[in-house]
Amino acid sequence: MKNGKLNGKTAVVTGASKGIGAGIAKGLAAAGASVAVNYASDRRGAEAVAAAITASGGQAIVIQGDVSKSADVARLFVEVKAAYGALDVLVNNAAVYKVEPLEKVTEEEFHREFNTNVLGPLLMIREAVKYFGPSGGSIVNIGSTASQLNPPNLSIYTATKGAVDAITRVLAKELGPKKIRVNSINPGATATEGARAAGVIGVGGDFEKQLLAMTPLGRIGQPSDIARIAVFLASDEASWLTGEIILASGGLR
Repeated sequence: MKNGKLNGKTAVVTGASKGIGAGIAKGLAAAGASVAVNYASDRRGAEAVAAAITASGGQAIVIQGDVSKSADVARLFVEVKAAYGALDVLVNNAAVYKVEPLEKVTEEEFHREFNTNVLGPLLMIREAVKYFGPSGGSIVNIGSTASQLNPPNLSIYTATKGAVDAITRVLAKELGPKKIRVNSINPGATATEGARAAGVIGVGGDFEKQLLAMTPLGRIGQPSDIARIAVFLASDEASWLTGEIILASGGLR
């Protein structure tokens, strides 16, 4: 990519087989970064994302790994170094959720969501720090406006995203001396496969209508909307930003 904002940089995007992660991986590649497309179980989806990137003249590899397992995380970065030799950008996008009321909350679901959504970013960042060079790097966490809106029937998920907000602020201070910036993008309602499957959008229900009514820009977000912000945060243009939590929600708050 000629004159791309991220020329010469290497990026890892977790949970990049679909949705926001796929959009971010494609956006980073379009800006010139070499991208590692991580997935946990959807290999076909991840390969399709990588194929789209390479078809557009970019560079991408596919790496399987469960971000909640330290052995998988360690292997992921070994593979990234073997392929690209460096690390400049980490996007912690992998996340799971389930819409359910309090009376249906289980220990299993609590641990499933916290393992991926909270432990995952911590393990990824802990390992990434070993691979960033002397000039530091950029970490972009993907939070959610749920941590501000506090929607009903999403108690566990909202708690995990509140934790991501806290992790972002704490690690921005902790890693700043190493020139590693840590910021978070907190999307609002976004048109992803997961949101459609959960019935949040795409079905014309009352909840979707309410979201649209509460969104000043009057539409559902697209993965490309989030990707453009991720490209900015990953680039040197954002070199004076760390510890920021950006609500990418069309004004929904």
